[in-house]
Amino acid sequence: MCGIIGILGGAPAAPRLVESLKRLEYRGYDSAGVAVLDGGAISRRRAAGKIRNLELELANAPLAGAAGIGHTRWATHGAPTTQNAHPHATDKVAIVHNGIIENFRALREELARAGHTFDSETDSEVIAHLISAGLDKGLTPEAAALNAVARLEGAFAIACIFAGHDDLLIGARKGSPLVVGLGDGEMFLGSDAIAVSPFTAKVIYLDEGDVAVLTRAKVRIIDVHGAPAERPV
Repeated sequence: MCGIIGILGGAPAAPRLVESLKRLEYRGYDSAGVAVLDGGAISRRRAAGKIRNLELELANAPLAGAAGIGHTRWATHGAPTTQNAHPHATDKVAIVHNGIIENFRALREELARAGHTFDSETDSEVIAHLISAGLDKGLTPEAAALNAVARLEGAFAIACIFAGHDDLLIGARKGSPLVVGLGDGEMFLGSDAIAVSPFTAKVIYLDEGDVAVLTRAKVRIIDVHGAPAERPV
């Protein structure tokens, strides 16, 4: 089972993402990676094998941004390689995903016909391209994410960051758990409370079908019917 962490913080995100990923090692994994918004652009570091390999990548090429996502992957679609490691990204969005997208082949073929080029063998990469296709049409990040999630069949927990949007983190869940962590001027997403526990003791457990739109100041939750929702802290 894959591990997810997302951070909107006030300090460099990469070391904190790695700290959280280490707490998720109990889930088992065969690759790890992070993506950070660095000067508004998406920058990734990924590595097959243990998290220490990712730490070496970051030591050789540090990332400075304060917003980012991280992932430990247990291979399902595609071999445990760096190319298949999360986060997956276009120039507009980066995503991490836990679960299985059952209709990924049909979505991938549709996106390929529209000119999208895929770099991995994973089902997860279609999520990034599906969101990116919405952004290409002029949708806001929130609308693009909501439209993409509505087309996914299967089980998923997803966290997304967007180029040029340093104060935005979007998460969604269906069939896989996802929590929001509430910090002091910071927000977090995690595959479980352990993922966010280094940073906060206040969490919101998202309900089935929820989409969470996070800024450093607040979280908005949209339920499976598209309506605003309140969840207990």
